[in-house]
Amino acid sequence: MLAYRELDDTLGLTDTGAGTLADARTGKNGRHRLAGLLRQSVFGRLAGYEDVNDAGRLYRDPAMRWVVGAQAIAGSAASASQMGRLETKWLSLPENLAALTDLPG
Repeated sequence: MLAYRELDDTLGLTDTGAGTLADARTGKNGRHRLAGLLRQSVFGRLAGYEDVNDAGRLYRDPAMRWVVGAQAIAGSAASASQMGRLETKWLSLPENLAALTDLPG
């Protein structure tokens, strides 16, 4: 996963993706940057984890914490409930679905 993260940093793929998404979080729900949450979702799938339930195991994993970056490095990655909200609430907004569809392959 760390090699994929280095490639992602070089190409800026998840940062570009996160930059096109509307961040619907309010209040104190912004512990992790949207790019980090997107990375955790994408990289978890790349590592063979099928759904957000696996975030319960991965949020303390050192490699996943580095993938997410920022505050996660010293603390933890996003929990299963945070990842569930990302994938069912934020990414499913019509404007975010359109933005993800428009991203280059």
